Amino acid sequence: MTQQTDVLVIGGGQSGLAAGYHLRRLGVEHVILDAQEGAGGAWQHTWDSLRLFSPAAYSSLPGRFMPVQEGEVYPDAAHVVSYLADYEKRYELPVQRGAWVSAVHRDGDHLRVQTDSGDWRARAVVSGTGTWTRPFLPAVAGRREFAGRQLHTVQYRSPGEFAGQRVIVVGGGNSGAQIAADLAPVAELTWVTQRPPRYLPDDIDGRALFDAATARRQALDAGRTDTGGVASLGDIVAVPPVRAARDAGLLAAKPMFTHLTATGAEWADGTRAEADAVIWCTGFRPALAPFAPLRLRGSHGHIATAGTRAADEPRLHLLGYGDWTGPASATLIGVGRPARDAAREIAELLGRC
Repeated sequence: MTQQTDVLVIGGGQSGLAAGYHLRRLGVEHVILDAQEGAGGAWQHTWDSLRLFSPAAYSSLPGRFMPVQEGEVYPDAAHVVSYLADYEKRYELPVQRGAWVSAVHRDGDHLRVQTDSGDWRARAVVSGTGTWTRPFLPAVAGRREFAGRQLHTVQYRSPGEFAGQRVIVVGGGNSGAQIAADLAPVAELTWVTQRPPRYLPDDIDGRALFDAATARRQALDAGRTDTGGVASLGDIVAVPPVRAARDAGLLAAKPMFTHLTATGAEWADGTRAEADAVIWCTGFRPALAPFAPLRLRGSHGHIATAGTRAADEPRLHLLGYGDWTGPASATLIGVGRPARDAAREIAELLGRC
């Protein structure tokens, strides 16, 4: 039997919870479908040593500050999971777990959402599926010939399993730097980046990044010169473990190799590095497969948006995928404002405002 609700939110991580908070405040009936068995979204699956870029006070969803983690300036992933689980309970958000969404179709004045536990019809849909389930692996020559272990950021857990091994970490962003710093004391590390690592000033954290992203969005919306946003500041937030490894001289990056061999990597000048494992910290793509039937995706794999609303489907809003769905919207602190805007637009669409 097909179930029905005014608004269906797909994804029960930070974006879905922020959307639920604002929809609840506006009195809009909604259900949040989440494929996970427990609370916390992608934060449940990160590596053990991951830390937020910001103190707890600057890493909060709307309505409730994240508590300080005892003994830590920058909370770890387990603390975030606990916070999100508490947030969900505190606001009695209607999350249904273990519901995997396979497709979204137009169905008259509704959208029909297919799941592995039955269909739903909704007058509006909010997508907060994020990117964690779509890791990106670059088409590097020789990748299929390498005989060692290859894994992406999503599969890395702790340095212990690589102790004494030769490991190549590929990626010059935050994940690459944090995992390289994690491995440097215990493994024979080769850190590879497309360009020399660009560290943000040590006193900059996630709040400053949110402000920079917001200023850029405001400048572009007003037709002013592009400020460059976060990219103008650097690529890597120097959280304490990264700063310590960098200052100890353990994070000397090499330029990108030309290809992999059966036993490691090789550069254009003939230099080689033998490796037991390669860890690809090469980013993600938005998890938008369920929306393929709506035929909304452009040439870059994104759905064109006006704010958070899909430009060609006003009943669909997207949250948390990056700046194209709101400044810093893929962060805890950044998703609150676009979630509020999406909820207001949906309420207007439904005639609730």
